[in-house]
Amino acid sequence: MKKTILTISALLLIANIGVGQLNPTTNLYILNPMSINPAYAGESGALNVSSFYGRQWVGVNGSPAILAFSADAPFADRKLGLGLMIISDKIGVTKENQLATSYAYKIELEEGILSLGLGANVMTTNTAYSDLVVIDPGDEIYLIDSKLYVVANFSFGMYYSGKNYFAGFSVPRLLNYNFDFTRNKYVIDNSIRNYSYLLNTGYIYDINERFKIFPSLLLRYSSVPSQLKLQYDINAHLCYLNKFWIGGSYRNKRTFATMFQVQPNDQLRIAYTYNIEISQLGKYSKGSHEVMLRYIFRYNVDALNPLIF
Repeated sequence: MKKTILTISALLLIANIGVGQLNPTTNLYILNPMSINPAYAGESGALNVSSFYGRQWVGVNGSPAILAFSADAPFADRKLGLGLMIISDKIGVTKENQLATSYAYKIELEEGILSLGLGANVMTTNTAYSDLVVIDPGDEIYLIDSKLYVVANFSFGMYYSGKNYFAGFSVPRLLNYNFDFTRNKYVIDNSIRNYSYLLNTGYIYDINERFKIFPSLLLRYSSVPSQLKLQYDINAHLCYLNKFWIGGSYRNKRTFATMFQVQPNDQLRIAYTYNIEISQLGKYSKGSHEVMLRYIFRYNVDALNPLIF
């Protein structure tokens, strides 16, 4: 009975954290920055559609799995960008589904484009406690599935892109929630001091006509006492003939990732990432796998931003 209660408490905590979570736990943001910054919508210069699947911590029961679909495109002579993301996430017996929209306004500057973005999303979450396995006979009467909760949120971002350089700043969640057990619902517990901030930047270096190197950095700052104040991802990728990419990523003494990407033609891209846990979790996990497919419609060589990864 005690173990069952502890398991339920842990799952409730996971569900509670999921609503307020800011930190990307996958490499989806490298392949699609719109997942962390709404100002990125429309940057590809054409209709851009992608799908993503990730499975974390293989070998650990109930480990997270994510399935995502996104689309974005420019409008009004590329002065506006609109984006849509649909995300399905499962952690243990807790399921979350998100529908997120992005709006970006583009300002042409002398040497680049500045985008200002707003995002809105709706998330549904529920926990199937009845799927848990109990140890003591009779404990199953306590395993009652939670109801379906619906939570809304908003985001803000800025994104600047030049010829070979980009920089983005975003506040991925403008609302914060806590779970009120007495009322059995999520309630807004909003304060600027609970905000988290993301800074994402990178530069493309042309080594020669065949090779390019693309280092990038993601910084996350949180003032929430229960979260790590400053986190970072250091990424570097080598590109050959704009067709093949190979790279790596290092995250806060926790994860090392390798990524491969191939572009068979000017419209299709396929990427695969393998994450190795170097924290204590690595003793139990066989790593994480992520796959992405991207297709860009109505391709025009002058339309695509060279920073699109």
